Amino acid sequence: MKKSILFCLAGLMPVLLFSQKHVPVKPRILISTDIGGTDPDDNQSMAHFLMYSNMFETEGLVSSPSYGYGSKQNILTMIDLYEKDLPKLKAHIKDYPSPNALRAVCKQGKLGAAPYKGYTTATEGSNWIIKCAKKKSTQPLWILVWGGLDDLAQALHDDASIARNIKVYWIGGPNKKWSANSYAYIVKNFPNLWCIEANGSYNGFFSDNGVPDSLRSKNYYDNYIRGAGNLGKDYKSYYKGVVKMGDTPSLLYMMDGNPNNPYRESWGGSFVKFDHSPRSVYNGNTTIADTATVYSIMEFHFKGPMINIPADSACITMAVKAKIGEQKWPGYYLGNGDYVVRYCPKQTETVTYKVTSPIAGFAEQNGQFVVDNVWPGKTRSTDHKLGSNWFTDRPNPELFDGIQQGAKTVLKWRSAVMLDWGKRWAWLQQE
Repeated sequence: MKKSILFCLAGLMPVLLFSQKHVPVKPRILISTDIGGTDPDDNQSMAHFLMYSNMFETEGLVSSPSYGYGSKQNILTMIDLYEKDLPKLKAHIKDYPSPNALRAVCKQGKLGAAPYKGYTTATEGSNWIIKCAKKKSTQPLWILVWGGLDDLAQALHDDASIARNIKVYWIGGPNKKWSANSYAYIVKNFPNLWCIEANGSYNGFFSDNGVPDSLRSKNYYDNYIRGAGNLGKDYKSYYKGVVKMGDTPSLLYMMDGNPNNPYRESWGGSFVKFDHSPRSVYNGNTTIADTATVYSIMEFHFKGPMINIPADSACITMAVKAKIGEQKWPGYYLGNGDYVVRYCPKQTETVTYKVTSPIAGFAEQNGQFVVDNVWPGKTRSTDHKLGSNWFTDRPNPELFDGIQQGAKTVLKWRSAVMLDWGKRWAWLQQE
């Protein structure tokens, strides 16, 4: 598909001409989503996916709610809306997938986050990842992860051979917090996995900096979506129609040019290689003098009473107070009086925490630390070393949007994306 879109980013840059490059073939994709779980923006991104689903060979839609109560039914409900709007979509493009074909690849993944070891037992979703990854094909299976990595980690654990057949685009950032253990398992055991780890870039799709007023997040619904079919009516249910869609850049990346080249500019961002995943290990509490890397793995080890419970049992809680308020994270018993909790900070700030346990004799722990804003930052001896196929947000200062690293590599195309989507919403408004 090739098209030219003329648009103006008022106050940011002059009129630009953007020519979308041919995508070599319809990419094989599998979406792992926490829809219905942590954040309603997955419903918004699912609506976007369905309206562009003619551009993909969709092999899986996996419900992977590492936090919250999402399920496969949340995906099926969106497909029901798509089915009602499909005649109007097909009046313009014929090769949309059938609703039944999409329903057939909906699978239930893990409910809740993995324990310290990073995996538990197979799910319908993790087994489906394996099955799709092992299909004979001349192209890789692209796994687009919109939430936690728990089902992907489980699939890799159960069949490590699939690593050579898949490529991953992960919306990381805060999703790391929900799946710190599965992320740690993957980077430690699969350093040669092909993976785009987008921790900051996707935030460019939240930003209205330089975006024309009609396309701003709070105005887009009234200008383009209101009255546009069943998907349009449903869209108002999420953030009252204010556009968020933080997972959509993974789709945009697949829609715009050759996805095998992460260095190129694309609607879904532009990335650089990195060779270490930051990891800090603390034996005891931290203080305000300790600085952690944003998005990094932090491991807190504490000594406590020797108890007779299964290893990797959740038995301590870290209550973290940060800018967004208090959140609680489980910690685990590793045996021999060793207790551990992992935490992945999502933004620069000063964090205060308290660790407690109902286990008699476990002393309450308290501490603080400072989060910097340089990813991946300096190397440490405790870091996880990565192979040659891990990519992440560009660190150039001029590509930050506020505190978000690499976000302007997505923001620069946001108006083009929203105008293009507006054309498809217009199809649903036609009688």
